[in-house]
Amino acid sequence: MTTGINPILTHLSNVYLGNRFFYALGGVVLLSALGFRYAALFFMAVIGAALLLLGTIYDLYRLYRSASRISADRTPPSVLSLGDELPVTITLGNASTTDLRAVVTDELPEQLQVRDQRISVLLPAATRQTVSYPVRPATRGVYRFGDLNVFLQTAWRLAERRLVAPQVREIAVYPSIVGMQHFRLEARANVPHGGKSQPRPVTRSYEFDQIKTYVRGDDLRNVNWKATGRRGQVMVNQYETERAQRIYSIIDKGRTMLMPFAGLSLLDHAINASLALSRVILDGQDRAGLLTFSDKLGDVIPADNKPDQLARILQLLYRQREREGESDYDLLYYATRRVLPGRSLLLLFTNFESNYALDRVLPTLKRIAKNHSLVVILFENTEVAALLQEKTVDIGSVYLKSTARRYVQERQLMALRLRRNGIRVVLTPPEGLSGAAIQEYLRIKRKGF
Repeated sequence: MTTGINPILTHLSNVYLGNRFFYALGGVVLLSALGFRYAALFFMAVIGAALLLLGTIYDLYRLYRSASRISADRTPPSVLSLGDELPVTITLGNASTTDLRAVVTDELPEQLQVRDQRISVLLPAATRQTVSYPVRPATRGVYRFGDLNVFLQTAWRLAERRLVAPQVREIAVYPSIVGMQHFRLEARANVPHGGKSQPRPVTRSYEFDQIKTYVRGDDLRNVNWKATGRRGQVMVNQYETERAQRIYSIIDKGRTMLMPFAGLSLLDHAINASLALSRVILDGQDRAGLLTFSDKLGDVIPADNKPDQLARILQLLYRQREREGESDYDLLYYATRRVLPGRSLLLLFTNFESNYALDRVLPTLKRIAKNHSLVVILFENTEVAALLQEKTVDIGSVYLKSTARRYVQERQLMALRLRRNGIRVVLTPPEGLSGAAIQEYLRIKRKGF
């Protein structure tokens, strides 16, 4: 007996009464109340209640007859892009002979925090309709989409039938692939007038190649005195000359990178920028690498330009997670000495809360800059800077603007102090991080670092 009841309960759980039913029921109740004074109105109320019941039953019959010929399908992107809006398409088909009105509610991933989605669609008989809605993920990871819920009504709108279309699917949210493609095209378009790119300067790599016998014209600074003593003739170190240079994106994953801007943390902004930068580096025939650190040394991908290098970098960036401890810059110095094979261009994505924080790490940054070409990329706090544009209306706003000006000046002082110590600096809003990092790389590349 229980088996026979369950299907009935399932059907009833998918049936709802429409707003028009309750409006009509309210009219019937009003007529019946007035029927105590006017007898004719009571009979009208009885007739109205009967008509409402019959109309609702017929409306449900039409819905059940049409529901089996309704189709719903969701077409999301194969992967989602962190911080970018991408459309999710829903296709509805009505193969019945009844015009219907549909309200679609998608079971969205909990990370999106959307609880009020309702998409209304008119479904004439024997037609297909396509609607879409944007999705902008703010965190990396796996997003689980549930089923599609389609609520159907006829033109009478006395009753409503819910259809559940099984559409469960998990989609990975990777660092900004859309931004990577955008900046890749922008970098390709960044050529001088005339349509030809500037010839790239040939620079000497610091990779040792071999020891060879001295010939006229060799650089005397490369004389290997130990080999000269053993051989009894002048021997010199030879270094390979190449165009492909090593460029590393170094990402600080410490506590100061947890600040949110434009819906993303500073760490996620840095991850998006690193992916776009790596794409441009590989397109420029250089070798892209990656290093992450915090209170512990994170992941390292040696700089290379193999065909699968970008895919390796993408997967590694996808797995990065922030840490709440203070970043250890002495550990970073150790990593640059032990892990990186030779002199490289390092683009360090980090954030200092104050000049006192910079004082603690400045000696270490100077030591790193002696062995590598170092670029420190700092973030501007655009929300604080925006306070300087507001009008001063009272004493409170005066103090607020004064504090904001002091903060902005402190960031500028950080950049100035780093430059005075021979370290390149990029000071940029988080939203413009990718473009600023790529422009700095291209600027250094044109000069031949």
